[in-house]
Amino acid sequence: MSVFHLGLIINPLAGLGGPAALKGSDGVAAEALARGAEPRAAERTRIALECLRPVAERLQFVTFPGPMGADLLAELGYAHRVLGRLGQGPTTAEDTQAAVRELQDAGCALILFAGGDGTARDVCSAVREEQPVLGIPAGVKIHSAVYAISPRAAGQMALRLIEGGLVRLSSGEVRDIDEAALRDGKVGSRHYGEMCVPVEGEFMQHVKQGGMESEELVLVDLADWLAESWEEGVRYVFGPGSTLHGLAQNLGLETTLLGVDVIESGQVIARDVTEAQLFALIDGHPARLLVTAIGGQGHIIGRGNQQISPRVLRAIGLEHLRVIATKRKLGTLEGRPLRVDSGDPALDEAFPDAVRVWSGYREELLYPLA
Repeated sequence: MSVFHLGLIINPLAGLGGPAALKGSDGVAAEALARGAEPRAAERTRIALECLRPVAERLQFVTFPGPMGADLLAELGYAHRVLGRLGQGPTTAEDTQAAVRELQDAGCALILFAGGDGTARDVCSAVREEQPVLGIPAGVKIHSAVYAISPRAAGQMALRLIEGGLVRLSSGEVRDIDEAALRDGKVGSRHYGEMCVPVEGEFMQHVKQGGMESEELVLVDLADWLAESWEEGVRYVFGPGSTLHGLAQNLGLETTLLGVDVIESGQVIARDVTEAQLFALIDGHPARLLVTAIGGQGHIIGRGNQQISPRVLRAIGLEHLRVIATKRKLGTLEGRPLRVDSGDPALDEAFPDAVRVWSGYREELLYPLA
């Protein structure tokens, strides 16, 4: 059974200012505690994590010490790994930023963070553009579109991802208000950035077998997106299969149905290449790899595309892998994960727990990988 690595960061000071009537918690945690406010972020996080009980055996959390996650996970009995260290006294924005950097470097497929808009700002300042995150609302004010509507909704979203549901990725806006101005009766929010967040996905509906027209339209949309995304001087490796062959046709490219082809500057520069030819073309040259999943089975590497060998994958870089699959094809997996079998166990272990899947025009899904 594959293990899903889920990041967790709790801002233990989030939400303190609300019960103390301080219009927020930024910079006033000590005053809020003096007024009798009690920390609530851990309890809000507990609600989210209880939703993950059905997949507990498949989970390993990655978190920071003490009140930033380790204490609650130990109490709940979840398997977890603790990174970093905390100094004396209350946690700081710098602690949150350090946690984000370490958790994303550890390869977490998704980072859950509990807090408010101030916490979202701290996360945004440290997170990489491509790292999916999801906020558990625990602050006083929640203006940012990176939070689930409730702690339970955050837990259910994570559960859906781990169980193989279709979870779409989008860009969520981070906004915050000036709390000092708010305390003076002035209200105004400011845009601080955007983060990659999962949004409410839909499970695959049954599609009539004769519905090829909709499949073809999706490939047209995907071709439009790829045409807008071509990078000059980059070589694109198209794996075999009808999905990528149809994508190439919509780009006006003549590729092979069952072979591996290489495209550069909108032109096919090599068709049906061998492993040795492919390695020679991409070794030391910027490249991107596009593969699809075998419908009903889910393999993206190691079935029908052995030309894409371990040394080819390392030369391209796993971060430059993109899976192209329609929702209909993912639906044939019935929630089972995508799979890799490169022939190199160490490389297979290096793949992320979830991969980005292009499924429509500017539409990306996050889908589990085993």
